[in-house]
Amino acid sequence: MEFRRLTASDLESLLILYKQLDEEDVLCSAEESEKVWKEIEMNEDIRYFGAVENGKVVSTCYAVFVPNLTRGSRGICFIENVVTDEKYRRQGLASRVLDMAIAFAKDHHCYKVILQSGKMRKAAHCLYESKGFSGETKKAFDLRLP
Repeated sequence: MEFRRLTASDLESLLILYKQLDEEDVLCSAEESEKVWKEIEMNEDIRYFGAVENGKVVSTCYAVFVPNLTRGSRGICFIENVVTDEKYRRQGLASRVLDMAIAFAKDHHCYKVILQSGKMRKAAHCLYESKGFSGETKKAFDLRLP
């Protein structure tokens, strides 16, 4: 098992894994995905991390650093799309992938890391709490746009 920053060569496998994140999500075309990936690779403030076995992404998350004018100009890191292939769950892979994202936040001198999770994903919440995340300090809101 390899734990590393994902690259363009991982894109196809990553998109397959994302189908397990939300079965109803409509993924974009391969061409559009490649275009978006090029934008991601050009932005040093965005990182995709993964556990990769034999060329297959089996666990992943991504982190985005956002500069900030408060808290002594210390930034914020957002972590999203945490998912592990159902055949690889309960092996600590997501924990190690999250560790990479948290290290990215520390390297950027962030004062906090924000991670949102679906309300019903209780097992995932236990993992996040074991990593030090709290569901008690803030209330998250999102606005879904058409």
